Amino acid sequence: MKKTVITFHYTLKNSKGTQIESSKNAEPMRALAGMGQIIPALEAEMSTMKKGDKKTVALDAKDAYGEFDESLIVNVPRSELPDNSKIKEGTQFQSELPDGRHQVFTVTKMTTSDVTMDGNHPLAGQDLVFDVEIVEIRDATEEELQHGHAHGGDGHHHH
Repeated sequence: MKKTVITFHYTLKNSKGTQIESSKNAEPMRALAGMGQIIPALEAEMSTMKKGDKKTVALDAKDAYGEFDESLIVNVPRSELPDNSKIKEGTQFQSELPDGRHQVFTVTKMTTSDVTMDGNHPLAGQDLVFDVEIVEIRDATEEELQHGHAHGGDGHHHH
């Protein structure tokens, strides 16, 4: 199957209808389909759409960013963290899990001796609603396939 780049606008709301974020009044999002850049359940819905289509997609927490997992909250002695003078609430660390996957942890609490970190996505445990509008769907370029991500509409933007 040919890989495609999906360019879309979205508005993300929680199940109560409160807007969390939106690409409206900004550049649309671009994602290389099939590369894990979009929540799989949302990408599955978007794969049935074409340019100009609009759709509201409601996802249960388990199909969005997952259920909240208490086991992903860990306490770490400050002495085990790098340069702990720069650590504050909100600081993020990437850590390798025993199974080889990488997990981002966010500092949520600090004491003089310990740091509490949460490995849950900030939206874990929440049912979410996405309003999406497809701006463009096109075949991915060889360069995009090699790099594993979509490039901007006016060429190559690397990070």
